Amino acid sequence: MSVHKDLELHAQKQNQLYQKFIGLDQQREKHIQEAVELCKAGKAFTTEQINEVTAQINLLSNHRLIPSRKLVTPEMVEAYADTLK
Repeated sequence: MSVHKDLELHAQKQNQLYQKFIGLDQQREKHIQEAVELCKAGKAFTTEQINEVTAQINLLSNHRLIPSRKLVTPEMVEAYADTLK
């Protein structure tokens, strides 16, 4: 029985980790979209919030279950925004 409980706890822990990743990834995408909209409007923007969330995601990625994400540069946002025009 203890093996079953151990497996259940492990699955719960992985699910919690994955749910945290999902939330952070959604935040990251929101910040990227905000930066892109500012860039398209010709307004000043930063990638600071994007990369703060990215760093949190990358800490989680040490657990194998979670994929890592690249840090975002202003040039990356500008290049993407240009493709939307």
